[in-house]
Amino acid sequence: MKYVIGIIQPDRLDDVLECLNERGIHLVTVTPVLGRGRQKGVSEIYRSHKEMGGLLRKVKVEVAVNDEFVEPTVECIAGAGRTGNIGDGKIFILDLQECIRIRTGERNAIAIG
Repeated sequence: MKYVIGIIQPDRLDDVLECLNERGIHLVTVTPVLGRGRQKGVSEIYRSHKEMGGLLRKVKVEVAVNDEFVEPTVECIAGAGRTGNIGDGKIFILDLQECIRIRTGERNAIAIG
């Protein structure tokens, strides 16, 4: 089991979610976040808005998956999240030690679904 975290541009979210859905990956958590990368949050024009300060708007997509769904998840986040411009984001893959479905008490691969 893995926990995949993608930090992407907000305007790429719909495409990423659509790709995940097409691959049968439905359990997703999405959070609006602020951050900066190598560009150090330098103000840029983004969707006709000038982003100021040290942090830029991003979206964090979190997905817990069984091992056979890791690559499809990464392909969706990387492919549908890519614009080719600086600030496209990052993907982190972490080992997931345990997962428990609260309603039923199911654990691990069964709980992820």
